[in-house]
Amino acid sequence: MLSKALKAAHFPRTSRSSLYPIALRSNARLTRSFYASPIPRAANEITRPAIDTPLSLWNFTEEEEMVRETVRRYAEDVIGPKVREMDEAEKMDPAVVQGLFDNGLMGIETPADLGGSEASFTSAIIAVEELARVDPSVAVLCDVHNTLVNSVLRMYGNDHIKERWLPDLATSKVGSFCLSEPAAGSDAFALQTTAKLDKSGDFYVVNGSKCWISNSEQADTFVLFANVKPEDGYRGITCFILSKDMGVQIVKKEAKLGIKASSTCVLAFDDVKIPKENVVGEVGKGYKIAIEILNEGRIGIAAQMVGLAQGAFEKGIRYAYDRKQFGKPVGDFQGMAFQFAEVATEIEAARLLTYNAARLKEEGRPFLVQAAQAKWYASVIAQKAAGQAIEWCGGNGFVRDTGVEKYWRDSKIGAIYEGTSNIQLETISRWLKKQYT
Repeated sequence: MLSKALKAAHFPRTSRSSLYPIALRSNARLTRSFYASPIPRAANEITRPAIDTPLSLWNFTEEEEMVRETVRRYAEDVIGPKVREMDEAEKMDPAVVQGLFDNGLMGIETPADLGGSEASFTSAIIAVEELARVDPSVAVLCDVHNTLVNSVLRMYGNDHIKERWLPDLATSKVGSFCLSEPAAGSDAFALQTTAKLDKSGDFYVVNGSKCWISNSEQADTFVLFANVKPEDGYRGITCFILSKDMGVQIVKKEAKLGIKASSTCVLAFDDVKIPKENVVGEVGKGYKIAIEILNEGRIGIAAQMVGLAQGAFEKGIRYAYDRKQFGKPVGDFQGMAFQFAEVATEIEAARLLTYNAARLKEEGRPFLVQAAQAKWYASVIAQKAAGQAIEWCGGNGFVRDTGVEKYWRDSKIGAIYEGTSNIQLETISRWLKKQYT
């Protein structure tokens, strides 16, 4: 159920006269029933009587449709004009981040009584997809914040943790997820950051470093994984929650190929004292939290790649039909038109894989393999769609003015973070072996 008063999008002052309500929060008691857009059909098109069958993956609740409309308009009207500037400055505009909070997009699944929008997981996936269609950098900030940080606290935190941290994360403070280390990438459980109880027994003292940490420049809140018993290997890994002012140090901000406006930093923890009450879940169970939450997060990355592919496709195809050569639009040549058809079909396939994984997760059914398939395939298609779009635009696709080349630069990260493509294929192949041997 959506919560609180319907808010207007935060547009520039010059457009105040044309404001439209596009927020997730509403006093209206919207139903959770599914509905489909009406499809007009002639009587002679009906081939069988209607029966009670499962709905297609293109059916959404009213609130999910509202999320899509909200995010699409905000992304196009507010984020769109700032994309190139943020990319070249390699910095997120604070007003864009504030707009995500103002429109209820930073606590999508968080309960209403904790300041959130209390919407579905699919709503979060739709939000990431629509943001990535305009700027994948903004999309990943929203994605990590929702599907990793908020989800860890919501699913594994006790009541005190939830009440202390989730309201701020929904309304004002960006979250960051700190797992990867120089020696712990795909092998996440090789992490070397330690957390040892001090003499009082009231605090854990953390020492170590983290790398490739998304959102870290903007973040005030950090979900941190450290080992309380290194001698026990991964069974000592524990999850903590802490604020930046407890001693989180940004050592280096990475200069990247793509998603430049999204901050990715190296962090240091030098004798950082974390209260014992800030343990999330059970001591020594952090590895289970990491495994389960990354499976969920991979659906978010798949959504980011789907949105990216769609955004690149739209820019490329529109240019091809506007550009004329040999007396007709470039897009009218069959060689081009067939490429459009192929890429559009592949994007749709990636989208449906992503929606299917999201629905399985919501239903409490196994989704590990489906999440891996969605992330792997969506990252492949994102690179293909973005690369093709550059070629469709010719020389103008290679220069920065059209914004197409940015999608290609941004697409590469999809095959790397939150589990490389090889890790996804390993997950899928292991499942296949169990099925067929």
